Amino acid sequence: MTADQKAGRAMRQAKFRIGEVVRHRFFEFRGVIFDVDPEFNNTEEWYESIPAEIRPRKDQPFYHLLAENEKTTYIAYVSEQNLLVDETGEPINHPMIEELFESPATGRYRPRRGMAN
Repeated sequence: MTADQKAGRAMRQAKFRIGEVVRHRFFEFRGVIFDVDPEFNNTEEWYESIPAEIRPRKDQPFYHLLAENEKTTYIAYVSEQNLLVDETGEPINHPMIEELFESPATGRYRPRRGMAN
């Protein structure tokens, strides 16, 4: 990889922001973003557990979500290419929402003071 390619990767901006509500492109869950990695930063075992036909590239932002589906809430780690803006306007009902965020404003959650990185 050339120095220019490395600089380009480092300069890449995340498409989504902390507090934004998103949904997964393939799976039935949605969530609010609470952290962003500029590129993949998880275990190789986790990465290999993703079905090959939908396995994302590692050289893109990955998002930490307070996620929910019809049955449960959990923490999800999702690539940018597999996220879409959630346009339902429905709140996220994750038990950690109040710990990390204030009430949603204009479709986004505001991080509590002192919680932003």
